[in-house]
Amino acid sequence: MAHTGTPPHERPTGELPELRLDLPAVEHNVRTMAAWCRERGVELCPHIKTTMTRPIVERQLAAGAWGVTVATARQAGIALGWGARRIVIANEVVHHHDLTRIRRRLDETPAPELYALIDSAAGLDLARQVMAGASNPLHVLIDIGTPGGRTGVRQPAEARELAEAAHAAPGILLAGVAGYEGVRPNDRAAATLADVDAHCRATVGLFRTLTPLFQTAQPLFSMGGSAFPDRVVHALGELTAQPDRPPVLPVLRSGCYVTHDHGTYAHVSPVPGLRAALTVRAVVLSTPEPGRVVVGAGKRELPYDAGLPVLVSARDPHGVPRPAARATASHIYDHHLVLTDASGLHVGDEVDLGISHPCSAFDRWPDITVIDEAGRADDVWHPRFR
Repeated sequence: MAHTGTPPHERPTGELPELRLDLPAVEHNVRTMAAWCRERGVELCPHIKTTMTRPIVERQLAAGAWGVTVATARQAGIALGWGARRIVIANEVVHHHDLTRIRRRLDETPAPELYALIDSAAGLDLARQVMAGASNPLHVLIDIGTPGGRTGVRQPAEARELAEAAHAAPGILLAGVAGYEGVRPNDRAAATLADVDAHCRATVGLFRTLTPLFQTAQPLFSMGGSAFPDRVVHALGELTAQPDRPPVLPVLRSGCYVTHDHGTYAHVSPVPGLRAALTVRAVVLSTPEPGRVVVGAGKRELPYDAGLPVLVSARDPHGVPRPAARATASHIYDHHLVLTDASGLHVGDEVDLGISHPCSAFDRWPDITVIDEAGRADDVWHPRFR
């Protein structure tokens, strides 16, 4: 049964600031990305760490998602509780407590498919010690990294040696490879795309090399990110065009598409038609100088790791729109955002701020106001990161 959020009598009563989620835009984005993937012959395993919000995840699964991606063993347990049965933990799992948690899930949950990344013999050995004898094996993907990047093997010889060890490990099932194409800044500059393409090609090449060692009928080729899924599809085309193509299940782990944004993904996403679904509504607290406005929302409420918010709209205290309002965010503090070059804004006005990088928004808010096509509050949803 779908989760419906907070009962009407328990909903907040217009307190500001608030995170607002445009439900029609979310549902449009879910359909749009599902269709984009179908048209290109790839599966979608959305990275739900973006939202960790059950009603959103249920919509992604209902639209045909192959499974879901998470960042931690804790999140994997939450996703299982929400009904997901294919889960990719897009991370190395080496802590004994986390491995024990996963082992318990594999023993207790009917036929789950749990995947985790590995990039070292040490990490594999820690997993093997806990997983040996499990009712269901832990599927592992060889994590292919890049020099100067995050996790992942750096050399083909390392990948081969690790794959051979995983192939022989009890309680472990070698299921494919994984990469992350967001290895450079999120822009579409030629140099960035060249780096992304090089990483995708290298991951494809290692997939071909390691195919004889994979232990599933359709090994996974999995890459993640909402900035460059088109480059992954392009690289996969080179793989599947070969007459001796190996069996492959291509799986994208994109996540931010589901809400899109007014910043980084608005500029870089190759998926046409996505709509920004997140705003933060706040009140103008002060206009201390001409052209300078202070808004009552800051680092506690607004993402700022990938650019400051943008002014989307404004209205007076009675709800009358201020179409001439203009301003640019320039400084952010714990609970204040400073707008400069401002005009048409007054103390007591309410402003809607568009954000950049939705992954840094949901974890700030225990309550999300869900709005309908007319902008009316319709429900309240609750992210669950813990």
